[in-house]
Amino acid sequence: MHSAVTFSRQSALYECRPYVYNDKTGGIFKVKKLIAMLSLAASCGFAATFSGTVIDVMCKDKDAAAHTKDCALSCAKGGFGIVTSDGKFMKFDEKGNAKALAAIKATKKSSDLKATVKGTADGDVLKVDSIMVD
Repeated sequence: MHSAVTFSRQSALYECRPYVYNDKTGGIFKVKKLIAMLSLAASCGFAATFSGTVIDVMCKDKDAAAHTKDCALSCAKGGFGIVTSDGKFMKFDEKGNAKALAAIKATKKSSDLKATVKGTADGDVLKVDSIMVD
């Protein structure tokens, strides 16, 4: 009778939760693997910090270090972005453009507008939370 009860429980476990039961090893998937996968999926939506040079979209292909504050202000209507140390350009979202404009106006630097930007990358667009021109 005892073995029938045990068999019943295993059978019920398999029938009710087949996505947890592993037929190959006869055990349950490791919880660590599940937690790691969920953590990776959740981390895609969290803010990150980006360092580089703030530049207007119209001048993104020019030398970022030589780019001037006056040029950035005169080309502000096209929007802004950041050129990272590896040369990748990430365009700011609309709120980021407003924050970048305010930061550029506030800085005393006249060129080489190095900045630290916190935000969430969505493809090549950066949803800016904060920006600080160094």
